Amino acid sequence: MPLPSLTPDAFKALLSRFPTGVTVVTARDTEHRDHGITVSAFASVSLTPPLVLICIDQGAVMHRVIATASVFAVNILAADQEALSRRFAVIDEGRFDGLTVTRGVTGCALLGGTVASLECVIRDRHTAGDHVIVIGEVVAGAVNDESDGPLLYHRGLYARRAP
Repeated sequence: MPLPSLTPDAFKALLSRFPTGVTVVTARDTEHRDHGITVSAFASVSLTPPLVLICIDQGAVMHRVIATASVFAVNILAADQEALSRRFAVIDEGRFDGLTVTRGVTGCALLGGTVASLECVIRDRHTAGDHVIVIGEVVAGAVNDESDGPLLYHRGLYARRAP
């Protein structure tokens, strides 16, 4: 007997009940241009070696960038950076215009004012449905102890603390 399947809308509604942190993932293309995208599908995978994963929609420009990149950075957004999250979720061109960025050891753009940043070397990619799962080994990172905590996303809304 075949099992029923969920519609994309039903699946999205179910997952929206789980609050997630919000990140901006950055990488450079083969011509060394910066690219970035808002990502909530981010998780730790392993402590030894230190591995994390990100999931990128195959329809996103960032998918083409990450397919040829060897490194990426994860910028964990602070509670007051909702506008930055929206900017990297919507705007395709000029996402970095007017922003102050620093370069980490990987050369990726690190955004100011974040809770933390991680720089990763890509170790593996796995196609999964309409996304690609990218596994990165963390080679550097920084924590901002002055931050007021992370930006969260829950039930389609931004929040400053878990509901």
